[in-house]
Amino acid sequence: MPTDGEISKTPLLSEKYSGIPKHLLDKAQAAKSLIFETRTKSTSTRQRLPVIPQGIEKTKFFQALKELGQQLGQENVEVNDKPLVDGWYMEHEEELVASAVAYPSSTEEVQKIVIWANKYRIPIFPISMGRNLGYGGAAPRVRGSVVIDLGKRMNQILDINPEDYTCLVEPGVSFYALYEAVKAKGYDHLWIDTPDLGGGSVIGNTLDRGVGYTPYGDHWACHSGLEVVLPTGEVIRTGMGALPGNNTWQNFPGLFSQSNLGIVTKMGMTLMPNPGGYESFMYAFQKEEDLGDLIDIIRPLRISNILENVAQVRHVIQTLAVKGKLRSTYFSGDGPIPEEVVREHVREMPIGDHTWLYYGMSYGPEHIRKYKLEIIDNEFKKIPGARRIDPKTLPKDEYFWSRDRIAAGVPDLVELLWVNWVPNGAHVAFSPVSPIRGTDAMKLFKMGKSRHDEFGIDFLPAFCVGLREMHLIVEIVFDKDDPKTRKAANDCLREMIDDAAKEGYGEYRTHLVLMDQVAGTYDWNDNALMKFNEKLKDALDPNGILAPGKSGVWPKRYRGRGWEMTKASENRSEGQGVAPAAGTRL
Repeated sequence: MPTDGEISKTPLLSEKYSGIPKHLLDKAQAAKSLIFETRTKSTSTRQRLPVIPQGIEKTKFFQALKELGQQLGQENVEVNDKPLVDGWYMEHEEELVASAVAYPSSTEEVQKIVIWANKYRIPIFPISMGRNLGYGGAAPRVRGSVVIDLGKRMNQILDINPEDYTCLVEPGVSFYALYEAVKAKGYDHLWIDTPDLGGGSVIGNTLDRGVGYTPYGDHWACHSGLEVVLPTGEVIRTGMGALPGNNTWQNFPGLFSQSNLGIVTKMGMTLMPNPGGYESFMYAFQKEEDLGDLIDIIRPLRISNILENVAQVRHVIQTLAVKGKLRSTYFSGDGPIPEEVVREHVREMPIGDHTWLYYGMSYGPEHIRKYKLEIIDNEFKKIPGARRIDPKTLPKDEYFWSRDRIAAGVPDLVELLWVNWVPNGAHVAFSPVSPIRGTDAMKLFKMGKSRHDEFGIDFLPAFCVGLREMHLIVEIVFDKDDPKTRKAANDCLREMIDDAAKEGYGEYRTHLVLMDQVAGTYDWNDNALMKFNEKLKDALDPNGILAPGKSGVWPKRYRGRGWEMTKASENRSEGQGVAPAAGTRL
């Protein structure tokens, strides 16, 4: 059990840029307590030496760090010689460890870091707040990189425009912070859109193509102008921001999604008008095969905006897992938990028996909501046994109410309770994109379930439905203290990536160790896209210093030297050195 002192370490937003709002403190303490209760792995306390990036001598590296400290302040350049301490949900393994961390306070200081990195040819890896959970967290792809932590000292909300419904933020602004700032200014006519967890960076989530659950849920589609430091140290502004004195920079979009072509230091974001009312709803569907019919019903309703938000279709096992209890609470056998056991337990819960749940929300005045909800009800009930759940029958701790808050633009932190499904819970995500078609949904579901059964892993699928596409989000939860389950998770993921690619499905986002494999699936026309990306990388980043390997794109001095992490590489992250600088004597 955690001590009171351990739980009280959870910082508040009023104390730290990365903290939580005070009204969520009890919920955070409860979640953290559950994690401590299921933890059997001891925290590392051994001293460790800092990792030196390949291509630079140790002495020269520390001289370079001292020089950077003179530019930023020595307290803002930290050598990573401390034990690797597990976070709440993911650990940063030795294969993906940073050599040091730099904390800039401005775009100008980011420029200084980039110019410094070019001078010494040191790899750098920018993060916003490091909360890319399930996809690598704050770890760099190249071992020994200097992480640029943009969030710690660049965390200002630079503008909230109540007339244009826009904001301008720095990388350290979380969804919590933006929400609280909008409320503090009394802008009740403005909503933000938040992902499942509100503690991550608005910029970081948007650049990695994260989503939320209001009609503004496609964050990349809702971003606008960017300020970007290029790998050479030059600064550009995209879109209308390139025009001096322009007053629509926050209203018109730009570039740099999921790239290693620049460091975003400012971003404009659109805010949603308060719709004047909202109403969450949830439907339960009984059979596994109902998924196909449901998705086909959803498609025209979503495209016509009768179904207005990025809603979720979740499998019954998640109804249990999101309670935050160990699966041994329900089943102590080996292999995946049998569905009949899951169904037996959910029958005793307020929602009752089901295989799929649809979580949605209708927006607008009551008479408009009534009209849309009647259409939805008539369509959904074409599926035999479909039933709408009455929210009045659900207790306040039911997961439905977390989805209700999130779909109303109110950040929450309930989602990751399913990480407690196993002791020492960690998670990694598989997230292919497909058309909104029932045949595709069933194909992906059966494909994923088959592989999970093969590797003895519980299958936790959820479909997130956009306007023209849907994401299947599969979270593999594993015991990070058990080499066998870690390997099973890795092997299962790698097989699913290949399975999906053979059927024409590509991942929209992936973990650091899987980026090379995923990038390799986009190989149409003799890898024309990768060749194009490499040309861009070499032109904009001639010294190959900015996030090498991000999204599977390697700069010239790493290319062809075995840095890729694939099935054959056995997860070794370092290649056979880097090419020397032109004119360097070997």
